[in-house]
Amino acid sequence: MLNRLWLGFFLAAAMAALARWLLGGDPAVFAAIVGSLFAMAKLSVDVMLLLFGTLTLWMGLLRIAERAGLVNALARALGPLFRRLMPEVPEGHPAIGLITLNFAANVLGLDNAATPVGLRAMRELQTLNPSSDTASNAQILFLVLNASSLTLLPVSIFMYRAQQGAADPTLVFLPILLATSASTLVGLLSVAIMQRLRLWDPVALAYMAAVALLLGGLLAFLTTLSAATLANASSLVGNLALFGVIIVFLLAGAIKRVPVYEAFIEGAKQGFDVARDLLPYLVAMLCAVGVLRASGALGYVIDGIRWVVKGLGLNTDFVAAMPTALVKPLSGSAARAMLIETMQHYGVDSFPALTAATMQGSTETTFYVLAVYYGAVGIRRVRHTVGCALLADLAGIVASIAVCTWFFGTR
Repeated sequence: MLNRLWLGFFLAAAMAALARWLLGGDPAVFAAIVGSLFAMAKLSVDVMLLLFGTLTLWMGLLRIAERAGLVNALARALGPLFRRLMPEVPEGHPAIGLITLNFAANVLGLDNAATPVGLRAMRELQTLNPSSDTASNAQILFLVLNASSLTLLPVSIFMYRAQQGAADPTLVFLPILLATSASTLVGLLSVAIMQRLRLWDPVALAYMAAVALLLGGLLAFLTTLSAATLANASSLVGNLALFGVIIVFLLAGAIKRVPVYEAFIEGAKQGFDVARDLLPYLVAMLCAVGVLRASGALGYVIDGIRWVVKGLGLNTDFVAAMPTALVKPLSGSAARAMLIETMQHYGVDSFPALTAATMQGSTETTFYVLAVYYGAVGIRRVRHTVGCALLADLAGIVASIAVCTWFFGTR
């Protein structure tokens, strides 16, 4: 799939460039394309330098949390809920702890770090699967919740915004929180309907009611604020939450007598390895997206979407962010490249860039996740996974547009 997507980017760019040259009389388009290739290759290295630090930092902190028992405590706290959502997984099974650790990495926005743990969790779930090639209910729920991208601290997106010169990288904290909650809720409900899960069970209802009360209270408070105050509140809460998590991890490690420095170094080495392996993918996708933009092909796609949206009588301010949303289900690296390119083209704090960042944090690379996770255990029949995951993606995109319009208006 990624082979076809990447090749398609270059072929689309070639056709658009030929059209601009032969029909539009613009031979300079080829110089722009070549220049974009070198510029995007340089940008890839610049982004990678900061990505090394970010992943190294958070993988180190996550290792402290794991050794301090926070991950196991979270697994125990979520155990009663998982027993209702995944009744075929026995209590105390290793899959529960791995799923929890995977969700913890996703919550921190470390999607690349979450993948290795997610693969281990999928293998453990496969040991309980009566079929060798058909997805079980537990595997489907796990995949859909991954695809819904429940991200409470999107540190990777903060990092990209900081790298592009944002005065306040955490400005999109609350929009992402609300949008990712919408995608996760839709993903969970769609799977529950298909699998006839008993969400009305008292225990499941208690968990869902607690989350609903927290989100409802947050929304009720936010509706009382002006647009400018909303942006400032998102910044304050985002920075407090980010630093608060670090302090909690360190204090928990100190209380449990974990050698926090040694544990940090141990996890940081893993983060360094993960970041190093990402560079070729980042170069490949950023160069492909740069060529797509320089040739005018991306502009044609945006103009087409804008024409449709305008024909429906809707506001078109969000259209420039749609390339990120369109490729996110296919490739995380392509969506990341689209996001960075949107920030560079429109400005890091422009409405399209803020909306694209929110979309990036509220949805996941659905088809990539399905291919990698199911491929790792030989699953070929995915049943209702794709439909439920795409519903979650759609909910995240719609919520991102609505929330960013509410928070930021147009910039």
